[in-house]
Amino acid sequence: MSQTKIIDGKAVSAQIKQQVAVQVSALNEKGIQSCLAVILVGDDPASRVYVNNKKKACEVCGIRSLEYTLSAQTTQDELLALIAKLNQDPDVNGILVQLPLPRHISEDAVISAIDPAKDVDAFHPINVGKIMQGTCTLLPCTPAGIMELIASTEIPVAGKDCVVIGRSNIVGKPMAMLLLHKNGTVTICHSKTKDLKQKCKAADILVAAVGIPKFVTADMVKEGAVVIDVGINRLEDGSLCGDVDFDGVAPIAGAITPVPGGVGPMTIAMLMQNTLTATKDQNKVS
Repeated sequence: MSQTKIIDGKAVSAQIKQQVAVQVSALNEKGIQSCLAVILVGDDPASRVYVNNKKKACEVCGIRSLEYTLSAQTTQDELLALIAKLNQDPDVNGILVQLPLPRHISEDAVISAIDPAKDVDAFHPINVGKIMQGTCTLLPCTPAGIMELIASTEIPVAGKDCVVIGRSNIVGKPMAMLLLHKNGTVTICHSKTKDLKQKCKAADILVAAVGIPKFVTADMVKEGAVVIDVGINRLEDGSLCGDVDFDGVAPIAGAITPVPGGVGPMTIAMLMQNTLTATKDQNKVS
């Protein structure tokens, strides 16, 4: 059996951020500054880490970063008023509201309030509809990042049997659509799927996004398959692991993402790409 390829998300994400930085610099020369506004409500520690990482990525790419840190007591109306203000600000190209939000605020109402042209998470219903149609310019960051990781293996998606485990709005559903647009034959599996093991075993490309540590085991994977692990789970000993039993699956897979260092870095890289795309679209430059 040939050597398993470990898909290096850090390397691929660094490459994408470098490409974004070159294009942002070219926009600057035309007098256009790309700008991302991030709103953080409350003091969730994981959210704070994500927001800090997004700010660092903006620095690397030359994108102006605005942060709005609001207390957990902020009302929904106050948050919606801030979003309305940012929607109207021509200097702001991308708006991101860090999820989860405090319980008294409706995530659906907040997502729907963001101008679809500035919705760099691609969660707005209009952008979700465009993802279904295959007409979207702003792509959901994690699935888009996964497509870049698959592309880095130089294994074409067209004609492949693709299995996505998980049906979330953020990863599972849009992931299936992006694979479909590349002419993959897609099966979405979930907690009610019968014969899950057999369906996974038939996959040429397997994407695991279930949030259960080491859920995908060696007996669920076809030899030579591309295995993408979206999960990030903290074990009792403090170590991180994915939804795939990496040690068991890696010798069987043709290519596999590690956790950490696989899908994680790609999400923020694609956020930078979306911010650049939004800036270009709003300024009508190619």
